[in-house]
Amino acid sequence: MQIEILKSKVHRAVITEANLNYIGSLTLDEDLMDGANLIENEKVQIVNVNNGSRIETYLIKGKRGSGVCCLNGPAARQGAVGDTVIIIAYATMDFEEAKQFKPAIVFPKEGNLLS
Repeated sequence: MQIEILKSKVHRAVITEANLNYIGSLTLDEDLMDGANLIENEKVQIVNVNNGSRIETYLIKGKRGSGVCCLNGPAARQGAVGDTVIIIAYATMDFEEAKQFKPAIVFPKEGNLLS
């Protein structure tokens, strides 16, 4: 049996930009992506703590060390600069393998930095 489980999470990043006139996606600091074991173009769910919205999109690499967390295109309507978000990715795996799997979770500091 295959199940879907938490693979990666960036817990409580802050939106730094919202760019409605972009083709779509979430631009995220590459340090956060690496820390949470996320890759460019990976599907993610964005949960906005401030307004409760949940959207799915894909990732674009942002400048390393910049702290960028930018909602692009239609996603820009789901949050405002300063909102807190949780970024989640899931993986499908065998049930027994999933029991042993440990997700990569990062807790950004001020400015969406890891240290």
